[in-house]
Amino acid sequence: MSQDDFHPDTQQITLPIIGYHRSALSQKFGIPRQPNLVALPSVIEMVTPYDMPEAFLGIEDFSHLWISWHTHHNHLNSPQDNAESGHRFKPKVRPPRLGGNTKLGVFATRSTYRPSQLGLSVVKLVKVEVVSGAVRLHITGADMVDGTPIIDIKPYIAYSDALTDAVSGFAPDKPKLKPVVLSPQAESQLDDLCQQAGSGIDSEDKLIITGLIAQDPRPAYRQQDTKRIYFMRYKHYDIGFQMQSSTHNCSDSTLCIVSITPA
Repeated sequence: MSQDDFHPDTQQITLPIIGYHRSALSQKFGIPRQPNLVALPSVIEMVTPYDMPEAFLGIEDFSHLWISWHTHHNHLNSPQDNAESGHRFKPKVRPPRLGGNTKLGVFATRSTYRPSQLGLSVVKLVKVEVVSGAVRLHITGADMVDGTPIIDIKPYIAYSDALTDAVSGFAPDKPKLKPVVLSPQAESQLDDLCQQAGSGIDSEDKLIITGLIAQDPRPAYRQQDTKRIYFMRYKHYDIGFQMQSSTHNCSDSTLCIVSITPA
């Protein structure tokens, strides 16, 4: 079939879902904007028939994996869905790294709003677990929400994948972290949860929560706002935080966790 034989409604492919990502973060707000910025533990649960242990023979010889996944929380779906809903391909996006004010071509960014709706992340492999004959991959560093469909898994190869002379455009270095403090109320709530049986919160979660908040998940255009309280869903709790600063320079500001309440 030649290119002239293609029609817009046929320029699609169907990909199998081989598993699902299980994480403490069930909403997009709070997800790290790149992988491995926070050592957030999570699990990939494989589904039949891709959950056979034989399919993962040798994978534990690798420390990291490439994960291809579907950005299912975005509103853009297939070209047909876009046409029916009035959505059209948008060639430019506003990268948060540039303050949300500068537009760049979508293919010059790692925005999740892509025509394919596919994401690609490197994660650390912690261990392979087999439960009732089905494989579960324990990983850290994912930038995927809970329930994310997994499309493919490949080993990360250091000699070919880690290019030390690569140029990273507008994102040459890791984003700067905001300092994070806890209010007395939040500190007390966290301590109570750590001591409470069945809460699902322990001292490791406290480090992860502060690490996620330090990434500053707020929209770029809101990062001068010292009044609004934002809420990040972590496990079954809403983590409330806001900016506290004596200056208007947000690079010097501190983010304060003010509450941890059941969702």
